[in-house]
Amino acid sequence: MTFDEIRGWLLETDPVQLESLWAAADRTRAENVGDQVHLRGLIEISNICRRQCLYCGIRAGNADIHRYRLTEDEVLNCARTAAKFGYGSIVIQSGEDSGLDAAWVAEIVRKIKTETDLAITLSLGERSDEDWILWKKAGADRYLLRFETSNARLFKAIHPSTAKNRNGSPIEPEEPRIEMLRKLRGLGYEIGSGVMVGIPGQSYTDLVRDLQLFRDLNLDMIGLGPFLPHPNTPLGQLFESDPETGTYKPGQPNEEQRLFFEKSDLPALSLKDQVSSSELLAFKMIALTRLLCPRSNIPSTTAIATIDGQNGRKLGLSRGANVVMPNLTPLQYRKDYEIYPNKAATQQTPEQTHEQVLRHLSEIGRTPGVGRGDSRVYAN
Repeated sequence: MTFDEIRGWLLETDPVQLESLWAAADRTRAENVGDQVHLRGLIEISNICRRQCLYCGIRAGNADIHRYRLTEDEVLNCARTAAKFGYGSIVIQSGEDSGLDAAWVAEIVRKIKTETDLAITLSLGERSDEDWILWKKAGADRYLLRFETSNARLFKAIHPSTAKNRNGSPIEPEEPRIEMLRKLRGLGYEIGSGVMVGIPGQSYTDLVRDLQLFRDLNLDMIGLGPFLPHPNTPLGQLFESDPETGTYKPGQPNEEQRLFFEKSDLPALSLKDQVSSSELLAFKMIALTRLLCPRSNIPSTTAIATIDGQNGRKLGLSRGANVVMPNLTPLQYRKDYEIYPNKAATQQTPEQTHEQVLRHLSEIGRTPGVGRGDSRVYAN
């Protein structure tokens, strides 16, 4: 598929043409990864973060949330729940928590591997080579690190270099996440990444390049979802989303926020060039990702389910996705891992989330996956 063809699909509005896109993506999914939907139990082990990302509710600068870190027993109990439900794998996720000792994580990975047959994905942010090597030796199978946008200027604008190492010195310059992904591949991990769709300053050209980069990196897992800024963040306060068009307009920032915005490096785009944060565009990205990366594992993400709790997950699965990540985090912590507002399933127990997922699969004629659900890309 050429650059212009991909861009044309991103801009397509004809329902008849879009139905052909959904059908092609679903057919490609069935032919390459089958009809089973692999369930990955999500365990959000910490909402502590050293980063100041301009959109994320668990950023270090948000003083209005309760910070937590699960105990070893709590993490192990979540993994046991995943095994009881018949899941093939778990995803252990956190903010960029410098207090997560690498040896502690490695010991948890070893214990889960001793007790269960679960594949383990880690999503713990940017860590040292030594940490990644230690975790791989302990038994970790996969690593998820979203590059969020292939536009280096936009990435830098929404991820200011205010993070610090454990010794307190600034992390500057930072190694590009794309290079980190290649390094993780070299260490033997299945690698996962993804982007947000609708970032202020993001163009349709950026999205085409994102899709081409997915293909070039030959990713095992690819996550896509609409950009949903948390209200207690600079972008959440500087921009308001128009629900009719999904585009952004300036909010009512105070003087401090206004000065911050003026100093930022966010690209200024015309309305016609600015990507929307709509559910529809997220579905187009899922479908095009499936066509460009036919053997990759692609989740129908929580962000899509947040926009449309009744049908979002099911539509994602009908338009190219083959993975769902039910949340197993203990209920008392769910509301505190609010990376974006109104996150789906924050009031559901793991049992309720599991039952809802099974019901959604049944409604669209799909079945839960059996086994680890290893990437067809990695296997070959």
